[in-house]
Amino acid sequence: MSQQRHEELKKLIRHHDHLYHVLDRPEIQDLEYDRLYAELVQLEEANPSYDRSDSPTLRVGSAPLDLFKKVPHRTPMLSLQNSYSPEDLIEFDARIKKFLRKDNPVQYFCEPKFDGLAVELIYEQGLFKQALTRGDGAVGEDVTENVRTIRSVPLRLKGSNPPPLLEVRGEILMFKEDFKYLNEQQQENGQPTFANPRNASAGTVRQLDSKVAASRPLRFFAYALGVVEGKTFSSQQEIAEFLKQEGFPVAEEHSSLAENPDEVVAYYHKIDTHRSKLPFDIDGIVVKVNSLTLQEDLGLVARSPRWASAAKFKPEQAQTLVETIQIQVGRTGALTPVAVMKPVKVGGVTVTNATLHNQEEIQRKDVRIGDTVIVQRAGDVIPEIVSVVLDKRPTDSMPFLMPTECPSCGSSVRVVEGEVVARCVNPLCEAVLKESLKHFVSRRAMNMEKIGDRLIETLVDQKLLTRFSDFFRLKKEDLLGLERQGEKSVENILKSVETSKQTTLGRFIFSLGIRFVGETTAKHLADHFLTIQALQKASAEDLIAVPEIGPKVAVAVREWFENSKLNQEIDQMIELGVSIQGPQRSSEGPLSGKSFVITGTLPVKRDEAKDLIEKNGGKILSSVSSKLDFLVVGDDPGSKADKAQSLGVKIISWDDLQAMLT
Repeated sequence: MSQQRHEELKKLIRHHDHLYHVLDRPEIQDLEYDRLYAELVQLEEANPSYDRSDSPTLRVGSAPLDLFKKVPHRTPMLSLQNSYSPEDLIEFDARIKKFLRKDNPVQYFCEPKFDGLAVELIYEQGLFKQALTRGDGAVGEDVTENVRTIRSVPLRLKGSNPPPLLEVRGEILMFKEDFKYLNEQQQENGQPTFANPRNASAGTVRQLDSKVAASRPLRFFAYALGVVEGKTFSSQQEIAEFLKQEGFPVAEEHSSLAENPDEVVAYYHKIDTHRSKLPFDIDGIVVKVNSLTLQEDLGLVARSPRWASAAKFKPEQAQTLVETIQIQVGRTGALTPVAVMKPVKVGGVTVTNATLHNQEEIQRKDVRIGDTVIVQRAGDVIPEIVSVVLDKRPTDSMPFLMPTECPSCGSSVRVVEGEVVARCVNPLCEAVLKESLKHFVSRRAMNMEKIGDRLIETLVDQKLLTRFSDFFRLKKEDLLGLERQGEKSVENILKSVETSKQTTLGRFIFSLGIRFVGETTAKHLADHFLTIQALQKASAEDLIAVPEIGPKVAVAVREWFENSKLNQEIDQMIELGVSIQGPQRSSEGPLSGKSFVITGTLPVKRDEAKDLIEKNGGKILSSVSSKLDFLVVGDDPGSKADKAQSLGVKIISWDDLQAMLT
């Protein structure tokens, strides 16, 4: 009987949690809820063998973690292309129709763009099993214990026939009123307050102690799916309805179907008008092609879906005073002027600094020390100076000029022809070194988690770091000699360095900080050359032959590897134990050395087709160019077929591809 009561209580409390935290329609008083909860706790304490896998008592948090595990997403969590104008939504619709070669209207699913932290929730047989942050899109952090404490997250799906595997994607955020209350508590307890709800949410989800997360008022809203087994959908709207039925909070009352671009623009203006009245922060809207079949046909552009776009709202503005202009030196030697301003609140966040980019931008806006300026947060995040209030300019003000010498090392500064950025010419400049080392250890590069910016600056000042390889020479006694470094923190630092030695070729290339080489370019280079040694020997012609690598990037890469000291650095890092794993793909298959782009609808899913090509030694590119070997076309191939034909790229069918594999 008590076991049956245990199941009844779990179900009853889940029901009331859903009513209170998701639907905002409580049916019972807090006292009655507390009595039910206390009875459940008492039953579980008396009967430890009872199944607690979906029990609400798990929401209280568990023992603190040492660190978050990295876990790959089954399918990437892509970022959206952004715009800041409703007119761009008209252009988005035009691009969709042009790509699909259709004149008839396309239906769109429109919803608010939450200003929170994107996560993926994983359910197996209807039970909540794991939660991952977005991370870099391919790999996230396991934040299961913290997310389990969020009461609007179902621990068990409501449906009677759950999919064997369900990945739900959405946003963790904090309501404005809850955020205000949290900051009041922080202040009363003598703890630092949070700048905005997004920072509070992100910081809470990444707490190593889930009891802290359990004490804070986080919420979750679902809006998309990852991998789903045993169930299919035909539209984005159908997905939203399914999520609601399974017990997830969705922005149903704030979402809308649009039958044409004019209705999309009308939705944008409606949400913009009402956003201040919403209980949570949003920074725009998200527009998705409603049909999943059309989404599949449209595919991706680089790291973003072609079938979706985010239109952000114009940011809030404020007026303040420029107290001084400082010059920061970056890892490429670039000198960046930064306006230091009298603190002012913009959109609920205190702003003190805003980048002025370069001399040309300073002259264009005519920003001077002592000026009163209009400040806004671009995308409601990055502070920028919009304009100067000329009526309030001091009579003795002078135009600001960038220095001709580096403020860090005193070396001469030059502006390369065709560029607007001034750069320090000294490769040994301490400021350049510090920023290069910060990039080297960053999360998407070598990922030395326990080495922060302040520690790097200290290590450089103490002459313990002068180059990349010095990270792998750090000794315990060196670190213990630094201020505020105890046994435990030093152990964590050295462990972080040791862990970073196992890396991938793409990450390693990116970590070197070669100009113009971002994550995507680094991956292309890794996929093409397979080893760092082959890349070191590559000529400019070899580099230009790499798909999606142009002359400017080729020259920058070649110049970097022509520096004998930098090549020696790579050799020394390898000698010190750095292991660089090349891309895991077959290079001996029947498609070896050939590149492919897929367009149109094939008899199999596009991901399956890509996997088949890569497993047989081929390489997938994102766009059609003269470097492409084959364009694989299915039904309704779109404009890529026309471009391939004009460039003389060979066009093949799915059957032709199959024949190449035999």
